[in-house]
Amino acid sequence: MHITSFTDYALRVLIYAAVKAPAQCTIAEIAERYSISRNHLMKVVQVLNQRGYLCAQRGKNGGLRLKGSASDINLGQLIRETEQDKPLVECFGRDNQCVITPACQLKGILAEAQQAFYQCLDRYTLADLVSARSQPQLTQLLNLT
Repeated sequence: MHITSFTDYALRVLIYAAVKAPAQCTIAEIAERYSISRNHLMKVVQVLNQRGYLCAQRGKNGGLRLKGSASDINLGQLIRETEQDKPLVECFGRDNQCVITPACQLKGILAEAQQAFYQCLDRYTLADLVSARSQPQLTQLLNLT
C-alpha cells in the first residue's frame, strides 16, 4: 500500500502537535523540524483544522494544537479521509480505462488487501504513535527539549 505525501505530512503534523501538547506549535516550526515546505504544511493544516483534528488560532499568540485527545484520533479513519480521492489502482476510480476490468481478478484481491490495510490501521490511534515509550526519543529528535 502507498500513502501520499499529504497523508504522510498530516501524520507528522499530528505527531508533532501531540508530542508538544499541551503547548501550541506553529507551521513554521513544524516545517523547520521536518524540513518540509511551509506551503505544503499550510494546506495540510488547513484540512486537519477543517476536519476537526487540529485547533488553529491565528494572530500574535496563535498556533496549533490537537483539538481533542491523541487517543481519540484513529489512524485508519484519518488515512481514509486524507486518501479519499486517490484510488489504489485505476480500476477503483471513476475514469477506469483498463480493457481487462470485466475479467480481471486483481481488482478483488487488491480491494481485499486494501480492506486489511485499513483494518490494521483501525486498531491504532495517534496516542499509540506518541506513547510513553517513544515520547522521550521523539522529543529529542524533534528538538523539543
